[in-house]
Amino acid sequence: MEIEKPNLRVKIGSLNLQNPVMTASGTFGYGEEFASYVNLHRLGAVVVKGISMQPRPGNPPPRIVETACGMLNAIGLENVGAERFLAEKLPYLIKANATVIVNVLGDSIDDYQALAERLHGNDGISALEINISCPNVKKGGVAFGTNPEMAQKVTEAVRKATDLPIIVKLTPNVTDITAIAKAVEAGGADGVSLINTLLGMAIDSKTRRPVLANVVGGLSGPAVKPVALRMVWQVAQAVEIPVVGIGGICSAEDAIEFLIAGATAIEVGTANFINPRTTEDILVGISDYLKENKMDSIQKLIGSLQT
Repeated sequence: MEIEKPNLRVKIGSLNLQNPVMTASGTFGYGEEFASYVNLHRLGAVVVKGISMQPRPGNPPPRIVETACGMLNAIGLENVGAERFLAEKLPYLIKANATVIVNVLGDSIDDYQALAERLHGNDGISALEINISCPNVKKGGVAFGTNPEMAQKVTEAVRKATDLPIIVKLTPNVTDITAIAKAVEAGGADGVSLINTLLGMAIDSKTRRPVLANVVGGLSGPAVKPVALRMVWQVAQAVEIPVVGIGGICSAEDAIEFLIAGATAIEVGTANFINPRTTEDILVGISDYLKENKMDSIQKLIGSLQT
């Protein structure tokens, strides 16, 4: 049986996506920056860079450094803030007929809740992705995502503020990522996305100083893929909600591996800097794979790992 057009549709809570290929927050700007390379409407969703209630200037430079098989970044969550995003950035995405997921961040649980309330009810926003890798300033800078109780409380606060689908983005910088995934599931998350960047650093041997002004940064790119793939597989077995795979996805083959491991959808991050058309290339590659393997639906691929 020849498959002409496989069904690529996936669902995360009440969010229906035409395909599983999304952009990773922080690597695709606000979408418009890549519009001359990628048909935004064709993607499953555009996940915009993290938004806070107030604008943030980010960290001082240098804040990006290339590493073997990846990159370190210490951007510092620079963004235009909620009001400018709604007034200046969202209208373009609506005009482009893109499915928009807004990544949100804060310094306290109240910040997350207030931001979710502000974004709720705005046409053009299809879901929220909650960045819990942020430090809780009221708790001495401990990241929300490293403590199951705090992760659950943030999720519960956002859930109270909106009925939009909620995807919680998990940090890999923990001993047991499944414990965090279970906590946010209990808090009302519709899905989880993982992994965020791994903490790393680079040193200039000539000056004997850190390369990044922030000293440490987040490692992303192909180097983290094996870790991300393992964590996605573990979490997919531990929770009932959908899992979005992130980490070193540069090709259709990479994306397919995450889907086989149990991811319902994937996000493309660092690869966008190498080839701005990576997302569309991956989308075509997934469809071709399904045709070649005589699968009429992507659902037959998701979670099909044989161990």
